[in-house]
Amino acid sequence: MPELPEVETIRRELAGVICGKRVDAADVHGLRSVRRHGDPADFCSGLIGRRALYVRRRGKYILVVLDAGNVLVLHLGMSGQLRWVSSSAVQPSRHTHVVVSFDSGEQLRFADPRTFGEAFVATSPTSDEKVDALAHLGFDALEAKVNSETLAEMLSVRRTSLKPLLMNQRFVAGLGNIYSDEVLFAAKLRYDRRANSLSTDEVRRLRRAITRVLRQAVAHGGSTLADAQYKDLYGRAGGFQYYHQVYGREGEACKRCQTRISRVRTQGRSSFMCERCQG
Repeated sequence: MPELPEVETIRRELAGVICGKRVDAADVHGLRSVRRHGDPADFCSGLIGRRALYVRRRGKYILVVLDAGNVLVLHLGMSGQLRWVSSSAVQPSRHTHVVVSFDSGEQLRFADPRTFGEAFVATSPTSDEKVDALAHLGFDALEAKVNSETLAEMLSVRRTSLKPLLMNQRFVAGLGNIYSDEVLFAAKLRYDRRANSLSTDEVRRLRRAITRVLRQAVAHGGSTLADAQYKDLYGRAGGFQYYHQVYGREGEACKRCQTRISRVRTQGRSSFMCERCQG
């Protein structure tokens, strides 16, 4: 599943090409992808004639802010991909469920084989990224306003283990299985450490690790794993997978201490860690 670095990579690319362009047409080929709308025509009518103003991100959601207070919200789910192509490009793949055409002769295509992702049009009276449908999300993992002191207060009332808490989008938006493992390694914390047991120094390490790991991943265009599900707006793979410290490296030597990386399965998920560095 694309996480914050992958979504931020696409957001930046999309912001560079879509702003100022008007939607000429919208076509829906998969009803599940626009399931928040009772009628696909409602989705399309919220786009046609609107001009893209700017592009924002909330956690794993991309928000294309349009004029007249509408916002196109995109979530890639587990297998979703966005492509920016010329309208004269090859026909969309059979898993392309939404096509938005612009007055520039270009198209934004949303493909999603597993259909867990979605696209919907929301209204925002202030014409910014404040969308009611996303009000449940916690703080964005790259938001500077949540410092270590604020994070310490938030953790102090949580008895759950760190990894599931970091992956809880209502607590912090943007982290998933890959980057929670990488962040916890960077912070030298175990995945099953109780959140309210962290010392002041450990919280500081965790906050710094979240920022550092995510920024590094964004700089490398995100992570493309063996399944090649994630590609950027132009179909290019990310490169941060070559810098993973623990994720997907079971049995390999820790780059910090040479201990073998272990894999633990809990609640149906795999967690990768170094028992020595995170002990």
